[in-house]
Amino acid sequence: MSSTTARQVDEPTGEFTSHDTPPKRLGLALFVICAAQLMIVLDGTIVNIALPHIETDLGFSQANLQWVVTIYTLAFGGVLLLGGRLGDLYGRRRMFVWGIALFTIASLVAGIAQNETMMLAARAVQGLGGALAAPNALALITTTFPAGKERNRAMGVFAAMSGAGAAIGLILGGALTEIDWRWNFFINLPIGIVVAFLAQRILTESEDGRGSLDVPGAITSIAGLSSLVYGLTHAASTSWGDATTVTYLAIGVALLVAFVVIETRVAHPLLPMRIPGDRTRGTSYFVMLIVGAGMFAMFYFLGIYIQTILGYSPLKTGLAFLPFSVGIVVAAQVASFLISKVDPRWISGAGAGFATLGMWGFTHLTPQSTYASGLLPWIVVLAFGLGLIFVPLTLTAVHGVAHEDSSVASAVLNTMQQVGGTLGLATLSTIFVNNLNSRVAELTAKLPQGGPAPTKEQLAATQQMIAHEAFTYGASRAYLVAAIMIAVGGVVTLVALHVRHQELATDGAAPAHMG
Repeated sequence: MSSTTARQVDEPTGEFTSHDTPPKRLGLALFVICAAQLMIVLDGTIVNIALPHIETDLGFSQANLQWVVTIYTLAFGGVLLLGGRLGDLYGRRRMFVWGIALFTIASLVAGIAQNETMMLAARAVQGLGGALAAPNALALITTTFPAGKERNRAMGVFAAMSGAGAAIGLILGGALTEIDWRWNFFINLPIGIVVAFLAQRILTESEDGRGSLDVPGAITSIAGLSSLVYGLTHAASTSWGDATTVTYLAIGVALLVAFVVIETRVAHPLLPMRIPGDRTRGTSYFVMLIVGAGMFAMFYFLGIYIQTILGYSPLKTGLAFLPFSVGIVVAAQVASFLISKVDPRWISGAGAGFATLGMWGFTHLTPQSTYASGLLPWIVVLAFGLGLIFVPLTLTAVHGVAHEDSSVASAVLNTMQQVGGTLGLATLSTIFVNNLNSRVAELTAKLPQGGPAPTKEQLAATQQMIAHEAFTYGASRAYLVAAIMIAVGGVVTLVALHVRHQELATDGAAPAHMG
């Protein structure tokens, strides 16, 4: 583990070893970590706009096309806990670099893919690489930057990249797809090469951890999380009562229960129960899960609304989300400044209030709404609120963790965000579809009966009117539930998150544990 301390950062003496981070390079270290995080996060959305082109060029069937996204999600979400523990045991910088290398190589293969099999295999390996890199990226911030102002500022930038990455992915996806969809993958090559090269020279390495790898825990966690994520993804495209959905969800829950039992009995658990069992961390994880579930509605339904009802092109749709990226970056910096003066629950609680208001604003959308008046104000309010939420909770989720558990604690946070987004898509899609169908039936029943048959043009116009009205109604109900989710997260934050801002100014790491 790094021996860098706050005093050494301020007053360096002598030669720096491979286990020290030169103070003048802290900015470069942050750049390396955040560039990697941005690359991993935006890859979850950058491909979405390119899917129709991938389908045509590689001959994907409609049924298999969804796997371009799903297989990445499964590999990433399923392996996160293992990726975090590998970093704790065998070196966080080492696992981070290996993850980036895997991700970069897989991006090249995806970019030159000639068929379905080649593309899906590359996407799976991308997910594995991301699962190795993401939890260790956050852990590297906690071990590289001294507690207090430096770490708060670094966490602010990191949280901004994490929050804005999805929106940036939509912008880049629209721009790159207009050139060639393969550039959605090739864009990762220069970033990955630079990050891997600089990481070896800039980032602090940790000592190898004590203990051995918990193989039974790794197997049950990967299988359980993958099954749960697939079940939730399947529910989003079918229904909660679908036999496949129920089967995978049941298997996932059973395996995760078995995982918890295993973790309480082995000497060196993959996920020590002391990590989620701590009140501060448990609250942070839960709020990240529920806020992530609500936030996903904004990207999913708003992306469809902007393209199908406002009629924006893919590139213009991506640019429509630019204020979201700007808002969350600004708010993250405000939060990182306030965190040394205000307790995190008040910052995150206020952020949840803003985010709830922004999500509620989307419930008023109609087919006649405009971007400037109907969308932009609420996008800005939502983004500002989320930025205030993410920074304090990212800090509290890893505060007080024993150094040998830093990566796996970060992995739990990443897992909660991943599962939360998938859970949100499944839940809110069900609400959307049910309300859409009921609205279609209601509007259809109100159509005049009898009289002369409508012309082809009149029939098409009527069908489009019903489709647009039904979509906005269904989406508004989903946005309402999303707003309630975020509001609940805010209440939980205010009630249960009791850590003081003075505590975040210290390392607060728990004593080392042997198991």
